[in-house]
Amino acid sequence: MPKDMNCKGEKFLTLSIESSCDETAAAVLANGRELLSNVISTQIETHKLYGGVVPEIASRQHLMNINSVIAKALDDAGVTISDIDLIAVTYGPGLIGALVIGVAAAKALALANDIPLVGVNHMHGHISSNYISYPELEPPFVSLVISGGHTNLINVKDYTGFEVIGSTRDDAVGEAYDKVARVIGLGYPGGPKIDNIAKNGNAEAVHFKRVYLDKDSLDFSFSGIKTAVLNYVNTERQANRELDISNIAAGFQEAIVDVLVDKSMQAVRQYGNGRLVLAGGVAANSRIREAITMRCEKEGIKLYLPEKKLCTDNAAMIGCAGYYKYLKCGADSLHLDATANLPF
Repeated sequence: MPKDMNCKGEKFLTLSIESSCDETAAAVLANGRELLSNVISTQIETHKLYGGVVPEIASRQHLMNINSVIAKALDDAGVTISDIDLIAVTYGPGLIGALVIGVAAAKALALANDIPLVGVNHMHGHISSNYISYPELEPPFVSLVISGGHTNLINVKDYTGFEVIGSTRDDAVGEAYDKVARVIGLGYPGGPKIDNIAKNGNAEAVHFKRVYLDKDSLDFSFSGIKTAVLNYVNTERQANRELDISNIAAGFQEAIVDVLVDKSMQAVRQYGNGRLVLAGGVAANSRIREAITMRCEKEGIKLYLPEKKLCTDNAAMIGCAGYYKYLKCGADSLHLDATANLPF
């Protein structure tokens, strides 16, 4: 278990590694929340050529970048591997080939330097990014986790206890953004492009139906709105009417935002702790942040928004989550395997 920081007056240092998709990242944290370095090597420009992430290319890029990213994280923090007390690594969910690179690097460092290793659920990491942004934040609370592959409402009971109280029944919100962006010709990555162009549009000009599912359900469904946008675009083109991409983007985004905000308020009311924590890559969306801030202020709910640099995939969040997992459960075996479909 961790050394007695109070008695020795030393900081407990965690080196963390993230490679679940198309970002090769490493970070160093002191005592779980103090960020000493946070290095990210992105592959966005590479995958733009293909309209989305190509798993095999992502794996090769991770293999090329992983050692230099780790070395830079240590150097930026002003430490060496011998100073590290814990290595934390994302072991799922994600692209299996990408995950394997990060896990292999972490296991090699742990074995060679006799450092404890802990595997971290990528989604637990997203929630933990808020602990870095808000040193005073502690569970319990409700978290809305929105990313390219996930849309979940989570009852966060403690640092390692998570209950899924709502999830998407089809497309994740980030997936819906990417698909709609392709339909209206914006390309990849769809989320930031729609968020940007929607600022010039009228959200009331094109109305798309909000899908709430069963009464009192905290689940989501976004496949219908994706299909509605496709049908609208095809209808307008067949009628030889000019498309206003800004209005379509704004109308689509507002339908997504309404459902996310309404369901989040419902979850906070139902689980009664009066606090909502936003997490995940789509948490960087400006309209979602604006709308959920206004609604929380109106309903007297305390809102926590992670810094935008901590919304996207990064290793800082993995180090924070790994630290608290280690405090509770100790180290994992060096037989740790990457798990593409790791449950929340």
